[in-house]
Amino acid sequence: MLETWKRYTLPARIRRSARRLLDLDDEFIHLRTALTELDNVEELRKVFGWKLEPVLDDDSIYEFESIEDINLRRVRDAECIGTIVRNTSPSVCLDIGTAEGRSAALMAVNAPKSRVITVNIPPEEIHSGEGGVLTTVAFEREKIGSYYRKRNLTNVEQILANTASWEPNIGTIDVALVDGCHDTDFVYHDSRKVLKCMKPGSFLLWHDFNFDLVDKKAWIREVCLGVEKLIGAGLVKGPILHVRNSWLGIYKIPG
Repeated sequence: MLETWKRYTLPARIRRSARRLLDLDDEFIHLRTALTELDNVEELRKVFGWKLEPVLDDDSIYEFESIEDINLRRVRDAECIGTIVRNTSPSVCLDIGTAEGRSAALMAVNAPKSRVITVNIPPEEIHSGEGGVLTTVAFEREKIGSYYRKRNLTNVEQILANTASWEPNIGTIDVALVDGCHDTDFVYHDSRKVLKCMKPGSFLLWHDFNFDLVDKKAWIREVCLGVEKLIGAGLVKGPILHVRNSWLGIYKIPG
């Protein structure tokens, strides 16, 4: 058997699959067990006994700009976030990775009585390398949060800070979306900080999470490895849900 492996060179994806079948060096040994796939957002509502549908009033979720948007991926993401926020009536939502502020606006619209805190790294710290490697884009300061400001959403608060050093001193967090730097260590440490501020029943969400794409998208692989690390460290205990064609991992704090 060993001689056969030495004699033939198999493609990397086939080698990884073979090693997983043999339980050799499985990078996702915990996540593979914890993950539950749901066909659609209706199944997500069934899991938690929710009745309310999300408010989706941002037309950009229906746009198609690149291959990453196939299968209505933006719609699926918005459905998941909006459904969770609308049905849990959170007091405090945290959005890590503001960008233009569309996720913060989605939270604010679906929970108008909530306090939505959105955090984005200052652009100069991305340029200097302090924000990790896998960041989406370094928006200029005036563009960070421009979408929710344009909509005059008064329940959104903006913080410019690098989560490598920022501590979430905003009280108990009911729903948090981790979507800043996608490096494994950033995903792990951002989530660890947030989990310290959550109670049973709170929801922690990871964007750019889709286990089917870990061998195709480097940043998705890094995010999933961050979640794997959280499970391995005992910080995440329980099922992680994923709605097909979305890029969102969903975890409810047990208790």
